Amino acid sequence: MDRQADTPHTGLDVPPRKHLSRRASLIGGVVAVLALAGTGWLAWRLTHGTPEASTAAAPAGPGGQGGPGGGPGAPAGRRGAPATTVGVATAERASIPLLLEALGTVTPQATVFVRPQVSGVLQKVLFKEGQMVRAGELLATIDPRQFEMALMQASGQRQRDEAQLDSARVTLQRFKTLLEQDSIARQEVDSQAALVKQLEGTVTIDKAAEGTARLNLGYTRVLAPVSGRVGLRTVDVGNVVSSSDAAGIALITQIAPIDVVFAVPQDRAGELQQTASTGGSAGMKVAALDRTRASVLDTGVFASLDNKVDTQTGTVKAKARFANSQLALFPSQFVNVQLTVKTLEDVVVVPVTALRNGSSGDYVYVVNDAERTVSLRPVKRGQATVDKIVIASGLQAGERVITEGADRLKDGASVVLPGDQPRAGGGNGVAGKRKRPASQAAGS
Repeated sequence: MDRQADTPHTGLDVPPRKHLSRRASLIGGVVAVLALAGTGWLAWRLTHGTPEASTAAAPAGPGGQGGPGGGPGAPAGRRGAPATTVGVATAERASIPLLLEALGTVTPQATVFVRPQVSGVLQKVLFKEGQMVRAGELLATIDPRQFEMALMQASGQRQRDEAQLDSARVTLQRFKTLLEQDSIARQEVDSQAALVKQLEGTVTIDKAAEGTARLNLGYTRVLAPVSGRVGLRTVDVGNVVSSSDAAGIALITQIAPIDVVFAVPQDRAGELQQTASTGGSAGMKVAALDRTRASVLDTGVFASLDNKVDTQTGTVKAKARFANSQLALFPSQFVNVQLTVKTLEDVVVVPVTALRNGSSGDYVYVVNDAERTVSLRPVKRGQATVDKIVIASGLQAGERVITEGADRLKDGASVVLPGDQPRAGGGNGVAGKRKRPASQAAGS
């Protein structure tokens, strides 16, 4: 029976009621669920990849998917962890010098203020400022006239007293003859002998006075006491100079050879003293470098070591001697000193960046070239230089060690060495052909 027949007719034309609203809601919900599922599947596919790509990324050899070493206990480098790009160096045998570096001060062997020995008017200055002079070279002259007069006076006094002495000796000889003839008293002979001795003493004093006058006359010629470089002139011609002048006439500094004084840590003083006592100081070469350490100013030898430790700094003063033939070292100049204490012959060395320190001691990462993995190797360190370090034990010459990127490594990790080709499929195994999926391999 039709429902429309039972509906009373009100006289108004009412449109028919729709019955598809429930079906449309159901269809819309299904579409939304499918869209959400599709979005989730797409996101999972983008983040996890396809099974074929995972199969191709796995190593083809041992330790690959399903092979030995593929389990949870396999090394990180064989479980698909990203390989680390590293820097490597080869351990080699070499002879390395053991250097001791310090800051030194150039010190001249002699610094002499040239002062006049006598007072007088400066008559001549025969040197130029900054000139190199030799020992005994004439530098200046003082007016010599007063000293010449003093020498003449002393010489005349000596001659007069010598004449009196000669006369007294003749008289004494005559008295001795008369005494033998018993013609004179012995007392007169003795008095004459005493007079002769007195005059001999006077002549000796006169000779000393004459020598002093001659010496003072010689001091009017001012000579260079040592060889070296003359500093700036402090006095001019015409000035009255004397031995009490503080600045003197000139300052001479001996610069060839020249010394460099530097401080040695007290822990190394014993080693240097032992080497020097056994005659090895001649073999300890010393290099003087400029402030930037860019160039070597001169090379010399170790000279001596002080006899005490400075308690304020904990160091011992040492001295090195340089020929300074090129005059590159200047007095009071600060230089960097490199002392070669000894040379280690035929030892295994690696860059200092290859050695690492852990809770169990020193170690290095050794490269396994065939597998492109690394192994942690405990070693015993030796002496070190600025860029090299001696490996006393634990490493052989020819083995390659990691020098860069070791902070990101563990024992057994995979590495990429400089010059390696990109690996197929982005995997971490040895470069080779991409492993095909099993379904494709069976179909072929």
